[in-house]
Amino acid sequence: MKSPKLGFVALASAGLFFLGACSNQASEPSSSNTNGGTTETAGNTETASNTETAANSDGSKSKGGQVVESGKYHLEMVPEKEGNATHLDFYLQTGDKHEAVPNAKVTADIQSPDGKQKSVPLTYDASGKHYTAKLDSGAAGRYQVKITAAVGSETVNGRFNFKQ
Repeated sequence: MKSPKLGFVALASAGLFFLGACSNQASEPSSSNTNGGTTETAGNTETASNTETAANSDGSKSKGGQVVESGKYHLEMVPEKEGNATHLDFYLQTGDKHEAVPNAKVTADIQSPDGKQKSVPLTYDASGKHYTAKLDSGAAGRYQVKITAAVGSETVNGRFNFKQ
């Protein structure tokens, strides 16, 4: 009678072992889900220095913000404190050479630390080849930002955050 119980325990232990092995895969800071022309990606949680321009692994230059690679698009958000406000620079680029995409409709949905939400349109700055907006001062803490860029028939979403 001990044999069936021992077999069950061994089988259950082996199953848990394999389940544990599957869950130990390294998690990446960004994820991507593609669904019907919409790509949504989560950005890194920390920003690099805003004063330096770092080289990415593909040789392109980073602007010092949070970077998300989403399919053929390179998204980068650089928040900069300006007095009591925060200036958001958003770089929407495409291709291996990260060429600017000037013809997108870009909106930032921002959730403040106190739970309030607002939608802020970003305008294209042709001289800087990026989109920009100014966020008035608000509650101190971490802000969650979902940027939606409509490029032709495609919609690209990136999730970022910053402290104010």
